[in-house]
Amino acid sequence: MTTALTIRDEMPEDEASITKVTIAAFETLQISSHTEQFIVRALRSAGVLSISLVAERDSHTVGHIAFSPVTISDGTTDWYGLGPVSVHPDYQRQGIGKALIETGLAQLKRLNAQGCCLVGHPAYYRKFGFKTTTELSVSGVPPEVFFVLHLQDAKPRGVVQFHEAFSATS
Repeated sequence: MTTALTIRDEMPEDEASITKVTIAAFETLQISSHTEQFIVRALRSAGVLSISLVAERDSHTVGHIAFSPVTISDGTTDWYGLGPVSVHPDYQRQGIGKALIETGLAQLKRLNAQGCCLVGHPAYYRKFGFKTTTELSVSGVPPEVFFVLHLQDAKPRGVVQFHEAFSATS
């Protein structure tokens, strides 16, 4: 019998378990630079984790998702970047990542966010409504792996820049 999944806001005492889950989730991914745990720590240190959710099962952290503000060259505000999202390998393919994304997007909507963007796997994020676009781009990122989700009517145009924490390597 599988116990219920709990998704809640990150608390200070979750930092170590989030780091462990993030390392484990990306450890074997060839497309990863294996710096995701450093990115989360740098976002937290910079005070820009707008939404940071933990997934728990049996009082153990099994997943995490982060949302942080992005800037857009046309001056549009209230857009956020999704990522990283991590699920421990022992708990993948159980709907935990989906639950984290859906809960995080619902929280963004409550914040009256204009939109959300991410760099990720094309086959996965489309099911949440994310689409590629020609109106927005990220320098150095192929357009087929950059996705946006409009949460309001505004349609910004320009270059998206994720927080400098996404460059963290240690």
